[in-house]
Amino acid sequence: MVQTSPTTHAGPRTFPALVMHHASVRGQRPAMREKDLGIWQTITWAELAEQVRELANGLASLGIQPGQHVAIVGENRPRLYLSMMATQCIGAIPVPLYQDAVAQEMQYVMQDAEIHVAVVEDQEQVDKMLEISDRCPGLKWVVYDDPRGLRNYAESRLLSFERLQELGREFSAAQPRYVDEAMAAIKPDDAAAMFYTSGTTGKPKGVVLSHNALIDRAIAIQELEHLTDQEDVLAYLPPAWIGQNMFSYTQFLVTGFTVNHPESPETVSIDMHDIGPTYYFAPPRVLEGLLTHVMIRMEDASAIKRKLFHAFMGLARRVGVRILDKDATVGLWDRFKYALGNLMVYGPLRNALGMSRVRVAYTAGEAIGPDLFVFYRSIGVNLKQLYGSTETSVFVCVQADGHVRADTVGPPVKGVEIRVAENGEIQVRSPGLFTGYYRNPEATAESYTADGWYHTGDAGYLDDDGQLKIIDRAKDVGKLADGSLFAPKYIENKLKFFQHIKEVVAFGNGMQEVCAFINIDLEAVGNWAERRGLPYAGYTDLAAKPEVYALIRDCVNQVNADLATDPKLAGSQVARFLILHKELDPDDDELTRTRKVRRGYIAQKYSVLVDALFEGKDRQYIETEVKFEDGRSGKIAADLRIASATVYPSNTKKAA
Repeated sequence: MVQTSPTTHAGPRTFPALVMHHASVRGQRPAMREKDLGIWQTITWAELAEQVRELANGLASLGIQPGQHVAIVGENRPRLYLSMMATQCIGAIPVPLYQDAVAQEMQYVMQDAEIHVAVVEDQEQVDKMLEISDRCPGLKWVVYDDPRGLRNYAESRLLSFERLQELGREFSAAQPRYVDEAMAAIKPDDAAAMFYTSGTTGKPKGVVLSHNALIDRAIAIQELEHLTDQEDVLAYLPPAWIGQNMFSYTQFLVTGFTVNHPESPETVSIDMHDIGPTYYFAPPRVLEGLLTHVMIRMEDASAIKRKLFHAFMGLARRVGVRILDKDATVGLWDRFKYALGNLMVYGPLRNALGMSRVRVAYTAGEAIGPDLFVFYRSIGVNLKQLYGSTETSVFVCVQADGHVRADTVGPPVKGVEIRVAENGEIQVRSPGLFTGYYRNPEATAESYTADGWYHTGDAGYLDDDGQLKIIDRAKDVGKLADGSLFAPKYIENKLKFFQHIKEVVAFGNGMQEVCAFINIDLEAVGNWAERRGLPYAGYTDLAAKPEVYALIRDCVNQVNADLATDPKLAGSQVARFLILHKELDPDDDELTRTRKVRRGYIAQKYSVLVDALFEGKDRQYIETEVKFEDGRSGKIAADLRIASATVYPSNTKKAA
């Protein structure tokens, strides 16, 4: 068991108090920026506090009472963040929802949380609210930010954001002390926000987190990373994801730095160049996507540039991480060559990624492939892994500078205790733990041990340095028929390092061998095909090409060769694979909204393909029902080829 000392901090311990504190001590500093029509607009802390007061009064005028829930739906927009703050100012609880969820998914949350008011971004989200309104009788008001397309809507429950502000001013004139008294009544242990789990194994559950839990974890990271109000952060991921919310909302309000909102999801990379964030957060899938874009551009470069790139990247893999960690054993000649590489390759590459000013970067949400992790660190990006979940207010373990390794997620953060149960499950005690699952005392009780430790559901162990190693989800870790360890996520992440592979689902528990479904990356493989004059008519056609199968087989073989050197996973090499005829999609229930694989559902939905893989077939026909963006349903049919990969003899015995 590892235990660390608790955090101590004398500052405000509720979000409304933090808002007013920053307005008082740094009122004219930029709190938020938003890019609109190509121009960055700035909101100071003083302006932010004034707008939050107006909105809090406006919500009070709509009848929102302490303890009630307000839904927040949309992309990262300042007004949605202000609405969250305003909700908290009157003792109510914001409930962020994923903006790309379909109406039926939102319906469950709206009913479960008994939502009376929803603050949404635009017409798309308004339409979803109106679609489910007859099944959500408690929904009285829908407040919208962007009025485009809504001019002719006659629905009486619709309110523009500006109208809510007007109502707030009117309410404030009649009851000028209401919001101040409401803020004063809020206690640190009161509920501050509710986030719904991704629902990988069933219905989403509402995770209730207190002001104190969230703020305590943000303070711990502020102290660890020496964060100041001079940081710039880019808020570009779904606000409903606790990871993004922790960085661009909780940490923002604790530390008082500036949060920048891109113009749209499509302009994130451009806007990131404009801002040059100093404190950056990205899940592995985003880092994979950035690397894929870079590698595509590099493949289109001249032969000389490609040769130079690969030569310097070889040097970076050898000494780059050691230089970043200030390892004194790196020789002067290697340091000189690396400095030259920094001038010619690494610096321009960081600039192309929008990471020139990044002082510290975190990745979380799922395990990151070691190759991908080392790539970023080798070019001078101080990327670190963290470990946590919604129920733990994110921060359980974080890697410290100078002690960053690809195979761990670091030691426990200040205030956290960790122990590993006999079955290998990681269990946690922390000031950041959730209050409970909303209206679900049975699930809350089941999430704790008899002596009060939280069940993470993850399998791992603490190494000799006190750093935590995550193997996989405890329920997913298994064994092959010969007793060899089978950790599917580890295998999947190694395959996803290749820019041509977007998603992988590995199978093998209790079987003689490991087999896998693979999704190709349409952009990367499409670019590869075009440069070779290989015509295709879409994803399904491209995925079936023999040339593409040969490309993916080479990636699988490289991973197998690497696994052959691992004493624990040499038996988990991928023997057979197929390239799926469609991309795994949250709308088809194959991925969660945070793009985590619903492994059990996929195995059931594609059971005919799983059987074909393990039965040794070389082809299998399948028809799959899909949902299109316009709400229609249809079917995609394909006769899928099943390919074999090279399984290498274990090299670990020779090494021993």
